[in-house]
Amino acid sequence: MAASSSKRIKVIIVGAAGRDFHDFNTFWRNNARYQVVAFTAAQIPDIDGRVYPKQLCGKRYPRGIPIEPESKLEALIKKHGADQVVMAYSDLPHAEVMHKAALVNAAGADFRIMGHRNTMLRSRKPVIAVCAVRTGCGKSQTSRAVTTILKEMGKKVAVVRHPMPYGDLTEQICQRFAVLEDLDRHRCTIEEREEFEPHIRAGNVVFAGVDYSLILKAAEKEANVVLWDGGNNDLPFFRPDLHIVVADPHRPGHELTYYPGETNTRLADIVVINKVNTARPEAVDEVERNIRKVNARARIIRAESPVSVDDPDSIRGRRVLVVEDGPTLTHGEMTYGAAHVAATSFGAASIVDPRPFAVGTIRKTFEAYTHLTEILPAMGYGKRQMKELEATINASDAELVLIGTPIDLGKLLKINKPTMRVRYELGPAAVEALRGPIRRAV
Repeated sequence: MAASSSKRIKVIIVGAAGRDFHDFNTFWRNNARYQVVAFTAAQIPDIDGRVYPKQLCGKRYPRGIPIEPESKLEALIKKHGADQVVMAYSDLPHAEVMHKAALVNAAGADFRIMGHRNTMLRSRKPVIAVCAVRTGCGKSQTSRAVTTILKEMGKKVAVVRHPMPYGDLTEQICQRFAVLEDLDRHRCTIEEREEFEPHIRAGNVVFAGVDYSLILKAAEKEANVVLWDGGNNDLPFFRPDLHIVVADPHRPGHELTYYPGETNTRLADIVVINKVNTARPEAVDEVERNIRKVNARARIIRAESPVSVDDPDSIRGRRVLVVEDGPTLTHGEMTYGAAHVAATSFGAASIVDPRPFAVGTIRKTFEAYTHLTEILPAMGYGKRQMKELEATINASDAELVLIGTPIDLGKLLKINKPTMRVRYELGPAAVEALRGPIRRAV
């Protein structure tokens, strides 16, 4: 017999429009012991103030569930008499997770983190997961390499991408991207395009959205193998037959000090230590030692991530504005990326400081992330932010814009100065090292 609503355990899920919704769908939605009274939102601009819709909530939540700013968490605990607060987003330092726990406990509620046993879905098809210890380690290039290997084996691959549902949730329940026009049809943000477009150009079908039980069923209909393409340093939503985790020696130590990246380090079958060609050798060694401390069984692959441009000579001696992937620079905390490496490697006269030219939310991004100086994050979570990014680039006094994002921003924005793409792929030796484990997994 179901408990009465007055005796149900009241829950607030702390999230960022991704893991929070998945955990609700898989564990909380139909669990009569609990009543989810609110989600909170952080990390991503303008995703609070919405409602998790009744179409996704099921019969127990006919009005949906409000999504509030995380800044109101303490007040929400008191307002709803919440019994538990559940951590459900990624790429946070361990200390920050515990600060949240302290706030929750001081407000009188229990603090909870879900384990993978309650949140991973099982597939009827083999699953390869590509995850990371931090945002910006190089998951995307690793995922592309894995799909190439699988297709060379004659496998049909469905790529399932970690959620980025920043728009109308009722329209994003289960999304399929097979051609570039699908990106326009679904009104994708820059962040979504950066993840989807390279796969589409490589001939891969990509699935994403909100309800990953439905998404998995759709992917299984089209594929021999499901590739989980992770977001941030989150865990897979599907139980993997092969769990590949990417680490970054430009941030040594982070593989053991960020949530839930350390969990990925401990669960990994393979750890790819990426970017070894541009990292300090002692930092690479440190990362490997740390992995061995907590996961002696994992195979470790040291990988290069070579950077290339079409015309290196045109960079030499010019004032260059460097534009990089937004999340890698913001909550990923990197101070440089592939475009910055290209600018310094190919002899730019100087790298333009974008901060004096920043407008609107781009200026606020620099105020929030003070470690960013001579690098412009490609923030684009909506049309307004894309326009502000465009205005910031156009106002700069650069002679050339180097674009280190996975997509060509020059086709999305009207940029008033020359641009050049910077490309980076997983090195061939690492690709070769992945073949055997992939073949055995599928």
